[in-house]
Amino acid sequence: MVIEIADFAIRPGTEEEFAAAYREARPLLAATPGFLSARLTRGIESPSRFVLLVEWESVEAHTEVFRKSDRYPRWRELISPYFAGDPHVEHAVEVPVTG
Repeated sequence: MVIEIADFAIRPGTEEEFAAAYREARPLLAATPGFLSARLTRGIESPSRFVLLVEWESVEAHTEVFRKSDRYPRWRELISPYFAGDPHVEHAVEVPVTG
């Protein structure tokens, strides 16, 4: 499993509209082969900062399957009007705890 971490700076005053747009756009993610789960978080100290955590089966499920699908342009169309800048996106894997 791979976690996509997308850090969004949202234009102040449009946070609720962004959250509503995300709720509308989320099914586009969920319909993607390789999608496992997603949750959107909002900063307490920085309420215009949102972090989206998406669990994918692989990096390719995100970068190849979703981003090259016909769902991706609609996803961006719904959420990008609220961006205060380009999102910062990275992929991570969980560090196993043993012992």
